[in-house]
Amino acid sequence: MAGNNNSVTPANGDAFSFLKDPAERRIVITGFLLLFCVLGGYFAVRPVRETIGTIIGRQATQNLWIFTAIFALIIVPLYGWLVAHIRRSILVPVIYGFMAVGFLVTAFIFQTHSEGAAFAKVFYVWISVMNVMLVSVFWSFMLEIVSSDQAKRLFGPIFAGGTAGAFLGPLITGRIVLQVGNVGVLLLGAAMFAIAVVLQRMLMAEWRRMAPDAKSTLAPTERDRALGGNPFAGFALVFRSPYLTGIALFIVGISAINTFLYFEQLQLVEEQFEEIAKRTQVFANLDAIVQGLVIVTQLFLTGFIATRLGVTVLLVLVPIVMVFGLSVYAVSGTFIVMAGAMIVRRWGEYAFIRPGREMLFSKLDKESKYKAKNLCDVAVYRVADAGFAQFKKILDALNMGATAQALVAAGVAVLWAFNGWWLGRRHDRDEVK
Repeated sequence: MAGNNNSVTPANGDAFSFLKDPAERRIVITGFLLLFCVLGGYFAVRPVRETIGTIIGRQATQNLWIFTAIFALIIVPLYGWLVAHIRRSILVPVIYGFMAVGFLVTAFIFQTHSEGAAFAKVFYVWISVMNVMLVSVFWSFMLEIVSSDQAKRLFGPIFAGGTAGAFLGPLITGRIVLQVGNVGVLLLGAAMFAIAVVLQRMLMAEWRRMAPDAKSTLAPTERDRALGGNPFAGFALVFRSPYLTGIALFIVGISAINTFLYFEQLQLVEEQFEEIAKRTQVFANLDAIVQGLVIVTQLFLTGFIATRLGVTVLLVLVPIVMVFGLSVYAVSGTFIVMAGAMIVRRWGEYAFIRPGREMLFSKLDKESKYKAKNLCDVAVYRVADAGFAQFKKILDALNMGATAQALVAAGVAVLWAFNGWWLGRRHDRDEVK
């Protein structure tokens, strides 16, 4: 299953060697700006989604996650078919354009029909499916451009672009939402994705300028051709490979911890803040704090850890910290501790776990980077979300308190850490089958 399209010659093992290599520098700068717009646009709008969750209620939101899972399962073979039949130079920009149009339509409906519950639920499901798709598509293409060794050096700075966008997006939302409302926030998100379309075209042009690696006989235009194959191939690839199955289970672990923290947060915010715009502001401020921490880490620490200590450390650090954080919340049960746990979890996920997850795919073949990766990033993630949301609903119905649930989540975090250790060791030893 190992495969690699090393289209750029790495300068050396230094995490900042791309500054001396023109081709790598162009990739990092363009990728930085593109991911800035993608995550900036999404995170500017994300507080609107969270506010919808408080409006319709926690139980209704838990039920929406079932529909999110269903649409995630539907979109995986659809995306597999698109990748098999459409060149990436057309498909990827179109996906970003689709988001821009979707935000514009949503803004128009919210403006003319207020934020009605029916369409608000549709919007919640749509953005919940698409947000993981957007990031998956971006990194699938980046993994096609760079080698495994380059990924360790370059992904930190590129991730920092996304973090900068994810920092400024909610920061701007928090400052303007009381004046422009959720409609104005949606228009901001649409503008960011329109710019992303242009930047993706620029990155495609840079890819075409690269010389193919020594093992490749394909011309630039041929490298861009549709992948072909079965649109359901992602399922077979994951089931056949213990390594890919391990990645899927690692994502299940992420979902388990995230789901518990997410619904505890919704309940606490709903109880403490009555004004709808104020809730949006709270979520936006939490996002801004997280991303401010992450961008510094990604610029100066993520690449260092990956190149010097290996991917394993990126994968196990957060699960270990969450065992401690969940245990503290089990004792206190306060909003401050929950907010702190959410900040630490999300900081660690964006600074360490997400780069580590993307690096796990760097040594796989092209079909795995697109089809299997999309299955794991979208369907596995959202199906796990839906399952754990219903599981939490059952625990709440059985009157299991937050203390007991937090301790259960801490136990899951222990298993999550062991899985991350196993995956990291396999990756660092080139055992990716």
